[in-house]
Amino acid sequence: MTEMTSAATKKRRNKLLRMIPAVDEVLNSPEISKLQGTYPRETLRYAVQQIIQAKRSHLLQVMDSEEINTSEIKIIDPAQIDAFIARRKECSLKRVINATGIIIHTNIGRAPLSENAVNAVMNAAKYYTNLEFDLLTGKRGDRYSHVTGLLQEITGAESGLVVNNNAAAVLLCLATLAKGYEVIVSRGELIEIGGSFRIPEILEQSGARLIEIGSTNRTHLKDYENALNSQTRLILKVHTSNYRVVGFTSEVTLSELSRLAAKHELPLLYDMGSGNFLPSRISGLKDEPTVQEEVANGADILTFSGDKLLGGPQAGIIVGKRRYLDRLKKNPLNRAIRIDKMTLAALEATLKTYAPGQENSVFLPAVQMLIKSPDELKQQADILIRNLNEHCPAVNAEIVKDVSQVGGGAYPLYNIPTYAVSVDPFPLSASQFERKLRFLEIPVIARIKNDRILFDLRTLNDEDLSLLPNLLADLVKNDR
Repeated sequence: MTEMTSAATKKRRNKLLRMIPAVDEVLNSPEISKLQGTYPRETLRYAVQQIIQAKRSHLLQVMDSEEINTSEIKIIDPAQIDAFIARRKECSLKRVINATGIIIHTNIGRAPLSENAVNAVMNAAKYYTNLEFDLLTGKRGDRYSHVTGLLQEITGAESGLVVNNNAAAVLLCLATLAKGYEVIVSRGELIEIGGSFRIPEILEQSGARLIEIGSTNRTHLKDYENALNSQTRLILKVHTSNYRVVGFTSEVTLSELSRLAAKHELPLLYDMGSGNFLPSRISGLKDEPTVQEEVANGADILTFSGDKLLGGPQAGIIVGKRRYLDRLKKNPLNRAIRIDKMTLAALEATLKTYAPGQENSVFLPAVQMLIKSPDELKQQADILIRNLNEHCPAVNAEIVKDVSQVGGGAYPLYNIPTYAVSVDPFPLSASQFERKLRFLEIPVIARIKNDRILFDLRTLNDEDLSLLPNLLADLVKNDR
């Protein structure tokens, strides 16, 4: 029965795919031939090829889940080609509206920058800067000097360094301090990060040799002690920020590892992943360590991201003891992974919001979203419903309670209570409506739940809320 079903499915798929016209068939059709006076034939050919490829990909995705409109498969009209060529003139990287409720959404750019950071980026991009020019001496300067003092002040570490992301930060540390030698790490901390990058693979690229100890759920101090030998050059601890092992578990604390590393004169590297400067009383993220706490707990080197819980640009931040960071700065690999002037400008502006005496991190967009109260979200949901009723009364919308997520591989067990506006997509299916949202002038990224579209208020700012009703009105008008 399964083989018969499979054969029938394959036959149906091939039949539908054959309905997609060939490139030359489209180009030679009377309707498309007329466009050759408007566009070069090479441009038309490329447009037709891409439209056909998109049709094929979409058809393969929805073939088993939706009714197929065969007329849409067969037809490529001048309007589609005009629209494709017009889109080609636009930048591919564009603004989208995040209605998912995932605050640090990796696929759509993680943390949005603050107004101060945006202004700093614009100035750095538009004008010459003192990136590596010491204004005091008139000689070559150090690009890291713009953030090193801030990192020292905020974290209590002796020194700081910044590269282009946290994976690069870990790679630099391992390649500098343990290349050709052994690095000890618990099996329970051999995590995989976004894009299928894994800690063992980063270790391999660094030239260091991985020594796994303990088990997935339990690792003890004696496991570390027993693994130490003359080939050991570093102890690595990894914060499992993107998953949790619960139940019968045991792990060695950073303080215990610090004492062990100091006893054997080895550096202790702590990969914190997301990184966090905010105490739980502000962020609400209980049990999520802060960088300041872990510096005090004895980590020699700490690495973490700038664009997750910190709310800044993509960057890999390294803080720790000066004797180790000075070695990192001298490694030629550091030049290959260093950050540019615009990232540096955004990071400096972001770090200033955390500096002692200037604490205003609650104005960072990611932090604002994280600490929004349910009452505030409910008020915004009421306003959105009223505007939807005014601009597109045909849409059946209601306010529902739901949960948001931190995202970005941070705090996986923490669901944040939220309010969302739930929309019935009828007569379209939820997946069809969601796809149309992604093709709006300003794409809207939402989520589907119980065959309805959810717009989570937690990740919608005031500008998004003013745009959304008009965007939905255009979508509904053009579809009915």
